[in-house]
Amino acid sequence: MMKPSYISRWAAAAVAMPLFVVPANAEDMTIKIDNFVFSPQTATIKAGTKVTWVNEDDIPHTVASTTQGLRSKALDTGETYSFTFTTPGTYKYFCGLHPHMTGSIVVEGTTGSNTPR
Repeated sequence: MMKPSYISRWAAAAVAMPLFVVPANAEDMTIKIDNFVFSPQTATIKAGTKVTWVNEDDIPHTVASTTQGLRSKALDTGETYSFTFTTPGTYKYFCGLHPHMTGSIVVEGTTGSNTPR
Protein backbone atom coordinates (compact mmCIF):
# COMPACT_ATOMS: atom_id res chain seq x y z
CA MET A 1 0.00 0.00 0.00
CA MET A 2 1.37 3.42 -0.94
CA LYS A 3 1.47 6.20 1.61
CA PRO A 4 0.02 9.57 0.45
CA SER A 5 2.63 12.11 -0.41
CA TYR A 6 3.09 15.35 1.56
CA ILE A 7 1.41 17.28 -1.24
CA SER A 8 -1.61 14.95 -1.30
CA ARG A 9 -2.08 15.29 2.47
CA TRP A 10 -1.76 19.10 2.21
CA ALA A 11 -4.28 19.24 -0.64
CA ALA A 12 -6.75 17.10 1.32
CA ALA A 13 -6.37 19.36 4.36
CA ALA A 14 -6.83 22.49 2.27
CA VAL A 15 -10.07 21.15 0.80
CA ALA A 16 -11.37 20.28 4.26
CA MET A 17 -10.60 23.72 5.74
CA PRO A 18 -13.29 26.41 5.42
CA LEU A 19 -12.26 29.54 3.55
CA PHE A 20 -14.17 31.78 5.96
CA VAL A 21 -16.12 31.42 9.17
CA VAL A 22 -19.70 32.65 9.48
CA PRO A 23 -20.81 33.47 13.04
CA ALA A 24 -23.28 30.89 14.31
CA ASN A 25 -25.80 33.61 15.19
CA ALA A 26 -25.77 35.31 11.80
CA GLU A 27 -28.83 34.74 9.64
CA ASP A 28 -29.95 36.71 6.65
CA MET A 29 -33.25 38.56 6.90
CA THR A 30 -35.48 40.07 4.22
CA ILE A 31 -37.71 43.10 4.67
CA LYS A 32 -40.31 43.64 1.97
CA ILE A 33 -41.37 47.06 0.74
CA ASP A 34 -44.93 46.96 -0.59
CA ASN A 35 -47.94 49.29 -0.60
CA PHE A 36 -45.89 52.04 1.13
CA VAL A 37 -45.01 49.76 4.09
CA PHE A 38 -41.82 48.07 5.36
CA SER A 39 -42.71 44.53 6.44
CA PRO A 40 -41.93 43.68 9.12
CA GLN A 41 -41.90 47.25 10.36
CA THR A 42 -39.79 46.31 13.39
CA ALA A 43 -37.33 43.43 13.31
CA THR A 44 -35.13 42.00 16.06
CA ILE A 45 -31.92 40.36 14.87
CA LYS A 46 -28.55 39.23 16.21
CA ALA A 47 -25.35 41.19 15.55
CA GLY A 48 -23.75 39.99 12.32
CA THR A 49 -27.05 39.59 10.47
CA LYS A 50 -27.37 40.87 6.91
CA VAL A 51 -30.72 42.53 6.24
CA THR A 52 -31.93 42.87 2.66
CA TRP A 53 -34.76 45.18 1.71
CA VAL A 54 -36.58 44.22 -1.49
CA ASN A 55 -38.93 46.62 -3.26
CA GLU A 56 -42.09 44.75 -4.23
CA ASP A 57 -44.03 47.98 -4.80
CA ASP A 58 -44.69 49.40 -8.25
CA ILE A 59 -42.94 52.71 -7.47
CA PRO A 60 -39.40 53.52 -6.24
CA HIS A 61 -38.50 53.60 -2.55
CA THR A 62 -35.30 54.09 -0.54
CA VAL A 63 -33.88 52.93 2.79
CA ALA A 64 -32.33 55.82 4.72
CA SER A 65 -31.26 56.83 8.20
CA THR A 66 -29.94 60.16 9.37
CA THR A 67 -27.68 58.59 12.01
CA GLN A 68 -26.84 54.95 11.26
CA GLY A 69 -25.30 55.09 7.79
CA LEU A 70 -28.14 53.42 5.92
CA ARG A 71 -28.50 55.03 2.52
CA SER A 72 -29.77 53.16 -0.53
CA LYS A 73 -30.27 54.49 -4.01
CA ALA A 74 -33.85 54.66 -5.26
CA LEU A 75 -34.95 51.05 -5.56
CA ASP A 76 -37.17 50.22 -8.51
CA THR A 77 -39.51 47.22 -8.44
CA GLY A 78 -37.54 44.06 -7.73
CA GLU A 79 -34.33 45.84 -6.67
CA THR A 80 -32.67 45.24 -3.32
CA TYR A 81 -30.43 46.95 -0.77
CA SER A 82 -28.45 45.08 1.90
CA PHE A 83 -26.73 46.13 5.11
CA THR A 84 -24.97 43.97 7.72
CA PHE A 85 -25.61 45.07 11.31
CA THR A 86 -22.61 44.43 13.56
CA THR A 87 -23.24 46.68 16.57
CA PRO A 88 -26.08 46.15 19.06
CA GLY A 89 -28.63 48.96 19.25
CA THR A 90 -31.82 50.24 17.68
CA TYR A 91 -31.59 51.47 14.10
CA LYS A 92 -34.51 53.60 12.89
CA TYR A 93 -34.91 54.13 9.15
CA PHE A 94 -37.36 55.59 6.63
CA CYS A 95 -38.01 55.96 2.91
CA GLY A 96 -36.31 59.12 1.68
CA LEU A 97 -38.99 59.54 -1.00
CA HIS A 98 -41.92 58.88 1.34
CA PRO A 99 -40.84 59.90 4.88
CA HIS A 100 -44.06 58.61 6.46
CA MET A 101 -42.73 55.09 5.72
CA THR A 102 -40.66 54.09 8.76
CA GLY A 103 -39.13 51.00 10.30
CA SER A 104 -36.60 49.91 12.86
CA ILE A 105 -34.06 47.16 13.39
CA VAL A 106 -33.22 46.08 16.94
CA VAL A 107 -29.79 44.45 16.96
CA GLU A 108 -29.07 42.20 19.93
CA GLY A 109 -25.61 41.21 21.06
CA THR A 110 -24.55 37.58 21.15
CA THR A 111 -25.97 37.25 24.66
CA GLY A 112 -29.42 38.39 23.56
CA SER A 113 -29.35 41.84 25.15
CA ASN A 114 -29.19 45.14 23.34
CA THR A 115 -27.75 48.53 24.10
CA PRO A 116 -29.96 51.50 23.15
CA ARG A 117 -28.45 53.95 20.69
